[in-house]
Amino acid sequence: MALALLVGPANAGKVARLLDRYLETLDRDPFLIVPNRADVNRVEHDLLARRPALLGGTIGTFDDLFRRVRQNAGAASRAQVTEAQRSLLLARVVSATTLNGFAPSSRYPGFADALGSALADLEAALLEPGDLDGQLADLYTGYRAELDRLEVWDRELARARAADLVAGEFGAWGSQPVFAYGFEDLTGAQWRLLEALAGRADVVVSLPYEPLRPAFGSLQRTADDLARLAGDDVESLAPQEWYDSPALAHLERTLFEERRTDPPPLEGAVRFLEAAGARASLELVGEEILTLIRGGMPADEIAVVVPSLDRVRSPLETAFGSLGIPYSYEGRLSLRRTPFGTALLGLLRFGWLGGGRRDLFTFLRSRYSGLARTRADFVEGRLRGRGIKDPGRVVEEAERLLGHAVPALRELQGEEEEEEEEDPLGAARALVRRMITAAYGLESPPVGETSRIDLRAHEAALGLLDELEGWRKLGGETSPEQIVSALERAEVRIGGTAEPGRVAVVDLMRARTRRWQAVFILGLEEGVFPRRSTETPFLPDETRRELEAAGKGRRLVRPDPLGRERYLFYTACTRAWRQLLLVREAADDDGRPREPSPFYEEVRSRFDPADVALATKKRPLSSLSWELERGPTERERLRAAAAIAATDEDEARALALANGWERRIERALAAFDRQTTLAHPLVVEELAQRARFSVTELERFLDCSSMWFFERVIAPKEIDAVLDARVRGGIAHQTLYRFYSGLPKRLGTDAVEADRLDEALVFLRECLVEAIAGGVRLDITDLERLELEETLARDLEHFLKQELELGLPLVPRRFEVGFGTSSAPVELQRGLELGGFTVSGKIDRIDADPFSARGIVQDYKLGRAYGARDIETEEKLQIPLYILALRDLVGMEPLGGLYRGLTGTREARGLVRAEAREESVPGLKRPDYLAEEDFWRQLDDAQDRARSAVDRVHAGDVRTDPRGGECPRWCSLWTMCRVRRA
Repeated sequence: MALALLVGPANAGKVARLLDRYLETLDRDPFLIVPNRADVNRVEHDLLARRPALLGGTIGTFDDLFRRVRQNAGAASRAQVTEAQRSLLLARVVSATTLNGFAPSSRYPGFADALGSALADLEAALLEPGDLDGQLADLYTGYRAELDRLEVWDRELARARAADLVAGEFGAWGSQPVFAYGFEDLTGAQWRLLEALAGRADVVVSLPYEPLRPAFGSLQRTADDLARLAGDDVESLAPQEWYDSPALAHLERTLFEERRTDPPPLEGAVRFLEAAGARASLELVGEEILTLIRGGMPADEIAVVVPSLDRVRSPLETAFGSLGIPYSYEGRLSLRRTPFGTALLGLLRFGWLGGGRRDLFTFLRSRYSGLARTRADFVEGRLRGRGIKDPGRVVEEAERLLGHAVPALRELQGEEEEEEEEDPLGAARALVRRMITAAYGLESPPVGETSRIDLRAHEAALGLLDELEGWRKLGGETSPEQIVSALERAEVRIGGTAEPGRVAVVDLMRARTRRWQAVFILGLEEGVFPRRSTETPFLPDETRRELEAAGKGRRLVRPDPLGRERYLFYTACTRAWRQLLLVREAADDDGRPREPSPFYEEVRSRFDPADVALATKKRPLSSLSWELERGPTERERLRAAAAIAATDEDEARALALANGWERRIERALAAFDRQTTLAHPLVVEELAQRARFSVTELERFLDCSSMWFFERVIAPKEIDAVLDARVRGGIAHQTLYRFYSGLPKRLGTDAVEADRLDEALVFLRECLVEAIAGGVRLDITDLERLELEETLARDLEHFLKQELELGLPLVPRRFEVGFGTSSAPVELQRGLELGGFTVSGKIDRIDADPFSARGIVQDYKLGRAYGARDIETEEKLQIPLYILALRDLVGMEPLGGLYRGLTGTREARGLVRAEAREESVPGLKRPDYLAEEDFWRQLDDAQDRARSAVDRVHAGDVRTDPRGGECPRWCSLWTMCRVRRA
């Protein structure tokens, strides 16, 4: 009875030798330990390939072996808490323990998780609470006391109990041989079990290890301890001629070694892919995979190895899905990252935790709600358009628009109320079942890859709720917050074994025991792989070393994190026997450069630099399409042809003719050179018949006729209503209207007087409050309302003070004077006649001379105020046409017009007749006073510009003609008018 050790490098035949020994002992009912549950089926297939039938033996994980030991001993075994139950138990212990130094951080959810990780390490090292001191000892003591009170174990304590049984009770294990492989490090309990088993049965362990090699540095301690236990029974296997290429064999022998040897040529066996952005790198991988598959390599002989499945899932699905690559994940994903989990958690957060509108519609837009996507989009658009965010109002308005309640939400909340909040688990379980039924019905079984993930997510959610039900039976509480938190941490098994005909996407840990013809290793950027090492906050490395040195723990010191990452990279590089491809993102999606991983550079350094350069394929951020001859699909080749058309139209047309793409290429060539002039007879006829235009509309046309067309004719609307400048401007206008029109009644004066400014400011604030109450139709929070009121109050108060400083002798007489519309006073409804058409508008304010029929127009602006020179050069129409309306419609002799800034410098600028400078309109900047001839000439020029704009509108003459020749950066319409823009 002893332990035998098989060691050697990767692919030296260790596992094959171990399996052969296992088969030789089938008559003695051996036990084979594999790393993961998913490896069980694969190993069974390997054994059946060696022998047609297996009539004995057991294959399982270490946990299966621990369970077998407890069953053999016949010892009364406590129940074992699940991970979800353990998390709740830890939270209870933390809340019940008096904490001093840890008190500030204990409020955060991650505190209990970090504590659980530390306690698991202590239990695995067979430490007791008495071996520690300080607050960690108090927490450990409280945790163990709680387990004893509930009469349960966690996984590590159950393992330790099994190890004790093998060491102390004969019936715990007989003479059945034990075989183990796939373990690079052993916990204290696992090590104690192997020691005890080696004393009464044959134990054979396979370990990937070669002395003095840096790639195996993190395994040295395990190898030394096993070799000490094995004595002379250590078999070292030499490397095998397994690789199809000398380059791969060379890489396995020299990776991370200090010595340098002459490298063989790469010959395509090791290649390097560099791209800018996550999707671009995965598209580059996809192109290579399609090339391999089309070359005859089975898809299930290709693997994509990633540091984290969660990190790569979304861009991988987009890239591989568009290229039609069959693939399958092997591992686990967070429930919250599956479509089913996202929808489930969205509704639970909204219904239980006061989540927002987005959470509710995350559920309603999904196929699990039973609501048509178009109806959900319609309702959400209405709510967003009105800015409704309060959860109560969201439900009220959503149900009104739908015409019925949201059943899932009513059941979720109603269950809680009717049963006095005693059964949130039942409500969550009912929701999970309702969702899967709503998605697939009851008539036919779900089929397809999407359905499979949904069913696994459904199963994982129900399994977790069963665990929480078990916790409640132990006397624990299950509040809605705890249920949501547990579901957010839950994981879904989305793949177990290799699937025929599909590329395997696996993480580093699952890649260790597999082999493929071709392997892609992703994540080779600095900080991603190798990952930055972090210490456990409760058990820093120095504390671990001290405890182990004092004999208070077995195997508590963790392997060097960098050494561990180095070993994982070595194993990933040795999984391919024909081709290895290393992939890195040379830049992020925003174009910022990313440094390569040192592992990436290590592999490159093992071969001739010229050979490496030839074996490197790059795709820069500017490459928005594939090269034509490398396009993996027809769609990508068509995009490549369109890209060629940008520089060589003749070549693009020739390619299109050869491939039957003529129509699509011509459309691509015409995309930016389209005829902008409106040509449809009905549109042109409707525009030609228009006889009334608003001043602001004509001004927008002169700014850019294409902008006018999309903004005023097409008129797209923003779906989200926000407190933007337009809303603020409307409230400011309404406030000033209420203020000046009510000033005579409130203060008995037409204008603000300096000695009564304080009274005027009080009245101004009252007018502002009334304007906000009547003018804001959005659902805004109290904080948003307060911010709106205070900022506008500040701006308007400064405006009043500036008006006093300006000291105009004219008196405000009329406000919000509309003309050219049916809502205007009767005498003004005809509008301003300019020959063949009329102009409409609204004058914010008219100030009049108390002793004559003369006056000025004023227009309030939240933005810039334009002077006389700006009005002419920038072709502004508002003030000139308002001046004409004052003369021709209102019947007053105009002295000029002013733009009044409400923010910023709050200037008063505009067009004023020079004769009014001294008495009627003093205090302006000199360029804004114009001689009579210049004043009336500017008004005539404005009329001419308005007529020219109307003539173009009538003709449908729409162009891309922004003022100055370049689109303003603030314009968001360029995607519709198809303007090239950097």
